[in-house]
Amino acid sequence: MSVRVDAVAARVQTAVTMGKVTKSVAGLVQWMNATLKTMNLEKISTLMEKFKHQFETLDIQTQQMEDTMCSTMMLTTPQNQVDMLLQEMADEVGINLSMELLQGQTGLVGTSVALAEQNELSQRLVHLQDQV
Repeated sequence: MSVRVDAVAARVQTAVTMGKVTKSVAGLVQWMNATLKTMNLEKISTLMEKFKHQFETLDIQTQQMEDTMCSTMMLTTPQNQVDMLLQEMADEVGINLSMELLQGQTGLVGTSVALAEQNELSQRLVHLQDQV
């Protein structure tokens, strides 16, 4: 008998829950209908086009400003300060630029850096082989 009562109670509970769900869905449908009636697709499309145009304009203006700032900085920065900064950076990573930068031999700088790295790697390889 108690099993039957539990089954009936479960069915009643399910019916009550379904009633609540039905009311919630009905309210949601009404809300969606009201929203869809007020939605103007042409207006949304126009707004999106304006946004896209303004974004592109902003992107172009930003790029132009960056180019102008970059060219201004290149014209106003003294060459000796640039060379000093490059030398400091090279010293921090252990590269010897010596006078090659000042003489404008940038191709040799890359070659000397590559040779230095190759020599360092070769020394590390020999050291590792000795350990094995």
